[in-house]
Amino acid sequence: MCPILIVQLVWIKVSDAIVDDVKSVRAGVVNLQGELSVIPAKHLLNSKLIPETAKASTEQKELDDLLRSLGGNRLSLRDPCMAGTRLDILQEIETEIKNTDGHNVIWIRGSPGVGKSALAASAAIRLEDQGRHVTWFRFDRTQSTTITTDALWRVVARDLARWYPSIRQHLTRGNTELTSSDVDRLFNILIKEPLSTLNGLSHEELPVIVIDALDECGGLRHDPSGRKDYTALLRTLRRWVEIDHLKKFKLVITSRPESRITQTFPDSISTYINIPSGSDIRPEDSVSDDIRTFLKSRLDAMEVDPAWNTRALDYLVPRALGVFIWATTVAEFLQDSPRVRFDILEKRKRGDNVEGLDDLDSLYLTVITTSFGRALNTEIKAIASVLGATIFSKRPLDDTILTKLPGVESLDMMQFIRNGLVSVIDSGPILHFHHRSFEDFLLSSSFRQALPKLSDVQDRNFHERQLAAMCMNCMVSSELHFNMCDLESSNIRNVDIPATVKSTISPLVSYSSTFWADHLVHTPCEESSMEAVKFVMYEKLLFWIEVMSLLGKTYEVYLILKKALEWPGLVVCPEFVS
Repeated sequence: MCPILIVQLVWIKVSDAIVDDVKSVRAGVVNLQGELSVIPAKHLLNSKLIPETAKASTEQKELDDLLRSLGGNRLSLRDPCMAGTRLDILQEIETEIKNTDGHNVIWIRGSPGVGKSALAASAAIRLEDQGRHVTWFRFDRTQSTTITTDALWRVVARDLARWYPSIRQHLTRGNTELTSSDVDRLFNILIKEPLSTLNGLSHEELPVIVIDALDECGGLRHDPSGRKDYTALLRTLRRWVEIDHLKKFKLVITSRPESRITQTFPDSISTYINIPSGSDIRPEDSVSDDIRTFLKSRLDAMEVDPAWNTRALDYLVPRALGVFIWATTVAEFLQDSPRVRFDILEKRKRGDNVEGLDDLDSLYLTVITTSFGRALNTEIKAIASVLGATIFSKRPLDDTILTKLPGVESLDMMQFIRNGLVSVIDSGPILHFHHRSFEDFLLSSSFRQALPKLSDVQDRNFHERQLAAMCMNCMVSSELHFNMCDLESSNIRNVDIPATVKSTISPLVSYSSTFWADHLVHTPCEESSMEAVKFVMYEKLLFWIEVMSLLGKTYEVYLILKKALEWPGLVVCPEFVS
C-alpha cells in the first residue's frame, strides 16, 4: 500500500458579533480614506521633500529581495601566493586581463599541486586592489552536490547585480524566471542578457570572472548527475567565446590540462598560461627560487640552526620540481620533528623516474607509512573507513559524524588518525584533504600495491554502504524528532528563525537528511535497510520534511524521494512522489 499524506482542513465557526466587529472596522477605514481624499493641497507633503533615504531604502530592499531569490553557494578562494613569490606569472595574468585585443578566456593550466588556486586568489586580490570588479567561484569535488554550475551562475549574477544598476533592473524585471533549473536557460537569464546592458563602460569598469578548479566540477563523476553538471558547465562556458557581446568580458579559469577543457577552449580562441613543473622547468623560470623562499620561511619558523636549514633546502628544493603542494606537504611533515623526519626523507627509496607527480606520490607514501606503518588491525580498519568516507561522502564530514563509522567510534581514534594525516589535511573541525592530489594518490594503483592493508579505501561500494547505514541509523533514531529546534510556535516563518536556533540541528542529522538517498542507491537490497527506509517513510516522514524546511531545502524533498525510488529495495508506489 502506498503511503498517503493527509492534509486536514479545519473549519471554525465565527460568531455574528465578531463578523459585525470586522464590518465596523472596514467601514471605519473606508470613511477615513474618504476624509483624507479631501484634505486641501496646501496641507499635503511636497513630494520633493520626501527624503532620499526612503528611496534608497526601497532600492536596498529590492536588491536584498533579488539577491535572496538568486541564492547560490560559494566557497572561499584558497590562500593566495606567499608575498614576493610567483610575481612573473601574476604579471603575465594581469597583462592578459588588461589586453583588450587578446582572447577573452585566460586559462591557467598545470599539473596537480603547482599552485593554480593560489595564483587565482592572488590575481583576484591584485585586481580588486586596483579597483576592478572581480567575481570569483571555486569548484571543489568534495562538495559537488552544492557547488554546481547552477550555483556558479547564480553567484556571478548576484555580484553583478550589486555592482551595476542596469543589471539589477534587468534581473528584477525577470524575477519570475530565476527559479529555473535549466542551466542553459539560467545562463541566458542571469548572464547573457544582463551583460548586454553594460554599454559605454571602459575596459577597466567591466567585471572580471575568475573560476578556480574548473576540472573539479561534478566531483568524481561516478554518477550521471556529476557528469551532467560538468558537461553543462563546459557548454555554457563555451558561449563566452561564441556570443559577441560577451567577448569583451575577461574570464579567467584554472584547471589541470584535461582533454575536454582543451576541446572547449583550444588555443585558437583562448590564452594559455602554462605553469611549469617537472621536466618543463627551464633555467630562467623563477619557480625554484619561489619554492626556496617558501620552504626557508617554514624552516626558519622551526628554529633549527641555519646550517641545517641550508642543507635541508639544498636537498628539498630540487626535488620539488615546481610542485608547490610537494613543498607544502614536506613543510607540514617536518613540523613536529624536523631532523628525524628529514632523515626519513633522505633515506626513502626513489624510483628512476622522479617527475613532479610521481615524486609527490612518493612523498604521500612516506607520510602514510611513517604515520600508520605500525598500526594495529583495528586501527587500520578505522583509517580505511575515515579515508574512504572522506573520498566518497557528498560533502566534507566533521569528527562527530566520522565517529559513527564502524571501527572509529571514538574521538580518541579520530585524533590518532588526524595526527597521522596532519601533513595532508586542512586545520579545523571538518576533515578535508589539503589538495586533490592526495585523493588521487589514495585511489591510485600505486597506493593499492604499496599498502595492501589499506586497499579497502578504494572500495566505493563498501563506503557507500557504510555511509547509507550511518544515515538511516540516524534517521530512525531519536535524533530525528518532532519540533527539531524546540520552537514555541509552529506559526514562525523559517526566515524569522534565528540562525543560532537552526544550528541546533546536528551535522549528522543535516547530512543524513540531505544525502541518505544518494548513498542508498549504491547499496545492495537488504532487509535491514528496507525496514529502516519503511520506518522513516511511515513514522518519521514529517520530521524529515521539517528538517529539510529548516535547512532551506524543501525543494529537494521531491528529488530525494525520486532518487530513492531508483533503489530496487524500496518497494513503494511511484505515485508517492507524483
